Amino acid sequence: MKKFFTRRKIISSVTIVVLLAGAFFVYSYVKGNKIIIGIQSLNALSGVSRFLPISADQKQELTVMNTLVQNFSKNDDVTRTFLVLLQNNMELRPGGGFLGEYAILKVKNGQVVSTYVEDANLLDQKIPNGVLAPFPFGPWLHVHDWKFRDSNFSPDFPTNAAKAEYFYRLAGGSGTFDGVITVNTAVFNDVLGLTGPITVPGYNMTFNSTDGALNLEQYVEEYYIEHPKVDSQGRKDIMKAMAPIIISKLFSLNNISKISNLVHQEFQDRNIMVNFTDPTLQKDIESVHWDGEVTQGWSGDYLMMVDANMGALKTDYYMKRQVGYNIDLTTSPPTVTLNINYKNTATHGDWRTSDYHAYLRAYVPQGSTFTSSHMVSHVTTGQDFNKTYFGFKCDVLIGGETDGTIVYQLPKGFDVNNYKLLIQKQSGVEGVPVTVNVKTSKGNFTQQQTLNNDLKFEFQ
Repeated sequence: MKKFFTRRKIISSVTIVVLLAGAFFVYSYVKGNKIIIGIQSLNALSGVSRFLPISADQKQELTVMNTLVQNFSKNDDVTRTFLVLLQNNMELRPGGGFLGEYAILKVKNGQVVSTYVEDANLLDQKIPNGVLAPFPFGPWLHVHDWKFRDSNFSPDFPTNAAKAEYFYRLAGGSGTFDGVITVNTAVFNDVLGLTGPITVPGYNMTFNSTDGALNLEQYVEEYYIEHPKVDSQGRKDIMKAMAPIIISKLFSLNNISKISNLVHQEFQDRNIMVNFTDPTLQKDIESVHWDGEVTQGWSGDYLMMVDANMGALKTDYYMKRQVGYNIDLTTSPPTVTLNINYKNTATHGDWRTSDYHAYLRAYVPQGSTFTSSHMVSHVTTGQDFNKTYFGFKCDVLIGGETDGTIVYQLPKGFDVNNYKLLIQKQSGVEGVPVTVNVKTSKGNFTQQQTLNNDLKFEFQ
C-alpha cells in the first residue's frame, strides 16, 4: 500500500517544479536579464491598464497579478513560507484532484531558499486515527479515518486549506504558513502548450500538450513495474532532467506576457488557487475570485456540480461531460430539470482506468426542494455554504454513457424578474459544454457556453 501511494503522484511533482520553481525562482535563475525587465513591464502594464479597452474585471485581474509578482519578488529579507497542495485532477476530488503530495516552500528576497516535497501518504502515517471521514468514504471505499490526502473534500478552497493545515499539525508539523497554494496536474499540459513539445535527452519519449501528463505518468509507472528493485525515487530521474528544459524553454520565449497570461488563465480556470494569511493580499485575491471560494453573496439562481472520484483510478482523464440546465419560470415556485451526460471514452481497463464511479453533489439555492430523478442513485439532501445540495452516485461503464437527471424546485418566493444564473466551476474539471434553457411567459430562451471558468447567464 505504501508503494502504491508513492507511485501515483508523478505529475504533480513535475507541475510544482515547472510552475512554482519557474515562477518563484525567476530572480535567482535569471537575475539581471530581460526577465527582470519583463516583470517591471508587468508592473507598468498594471498602471496603464486603466486606459485600455478591457473590462473592469480584467483590469482588476491585471492589478492583482502585479500585486502577486511584487509580493513574491519583494527584497525585504523576510522569509515567507507556503504550504503547497499538489492535486492530480485525472482523479477528481471536490477540491480539484487527488491530493498526492505536498510541498513546504520558503521564499526570501524573490528566491526560493528551501523546498521540501513529501508524499501525502507518508504524512498520513503520522496522523492518529479517530477523525471520522465524511460520507461516502466509509460505505463506498471502507475508509473510515479522515486524513491529509482526503482533506480537499470540499468544493470551497478556503475550507480545504484550513483542513489541510489541521491535518498537517495533527501529524506533528510545526511552524506557520503565510499561505496555502494548490496546483492541479492540468497545469503541466498547459505549460507544454506554451513551450511546445519537449524531448528529454536519454529518454526515448516526446511530451506534448495533448497527453504529456498521461504519458509521463505511464512512463514512470511502467519503469517502476519493469524495474522493481529500483529505489522508489529513482524512477523520478526523468522529472529532474525535464524541469530545467521546460523552464529554459519558457524563458527563451522572450515573452513575459505569454507566461503571465498562462498563470492568469490557470487562476481563472481554478487550476491554481491561493489562500493567504495577509488580510490585504487575501482581499485582493478574493476580489478576482482566485481564492476558490464557493460564492455566498450571489442573489440569483445558482448551480455548482461537484464530482468526487470514488475508486475509479485515473478515469477522469477519459470522462466527457455535458450539462443541460432547464428552468421553467412559469411554475410557482420555478422548476429546474438538470440533465448531466457522462461519457467514459476509455476503451479498456488497466492500472489507471476502470468503470467510472463518482459521488456528485449539485449545489443549488438554499431552500430548494428535490422532486424526482432518473438514472442516478438514491438522492440525499444536505446544507452547506448557504446552499442546498443534492448528492447521488453516478456510474459509467468503460466505453459507456449515462444520462442522469434530477428535478427540483427553487425556494418559495424566488424572484423570477430579471432572472440571472451563476454556474460555478469545480476545480480540475475541463471544458464542459453547458446549455441553459429558460421558459418564461414570453417564450423560451436558450444560451450555450463552455464551463472553463465561472459562467453568468442573464435573461430579461
